Amino acid sequence: MTRRIPGPSVPLLLLLGAVIGGLAGLTGCSNSKLGELEDYVRQVQARTPEPIEPLPDIPQISTYVFEPGDRRDPFVADTKTSAVVDVSQGDSLAPDPLRRKEELEGYSLDALRMVGTLEQNETKWGLIRTQDGTLHRVRVGNYLGLNNGQITSIRDDAIQLTEVISEAPGEWRERQASVSLTQ
Repeated sequence: MTRRIPGPSVPLLLLLGAVIGGLAGLTGCSNSKLGELEDYVRQVQARTPEPIEPLPDIPQISTYVFEPGDRRDPFVADTKTSAVVDVSQGDSLAPDPLRRKEELEGYSLDALRMVGTLEQNETKWGLIRTQDGTLHRVRVGNYLGLNNGQITSIRDDAIQLTEVISEAPGEWRERQASVSLTQ
């Protein structure tokens, strides 16, 4: 009868062999690679350094002294030519700068086409088509066009409006305009 002596298991032997093989491989690679790296460093250090290019000459800029004389200060608002309109002056024609703009005020009157009317609950509506094909419904009191145009009447063949035009800073005038029905 043969007796068997227990020894290390197969997985343990495989693990031990892998660790020993890995260490042997690392030591062999590191010596040759390290030698190549040290040789390269010696070659780079042995090179003679190239001269550094000098900085370019910066031309001297002549100075300018501003003599204001009787000119106005550019950092102070000029009351004579200011484009800001004082609404407290009581100019009844001045458009309200705080009024929220309506969508059709983003189009010039040439870009808007009247395509019909609609009456609903005793209110007459005008139908306006924009260049992109969107249809809008407007009534008396709505605004359209770039010049603060407010609709004053809607007829079957045209929409009448009153525009407020700036003549000069702080000076306004009214102008009549219309958008006619297109076929």
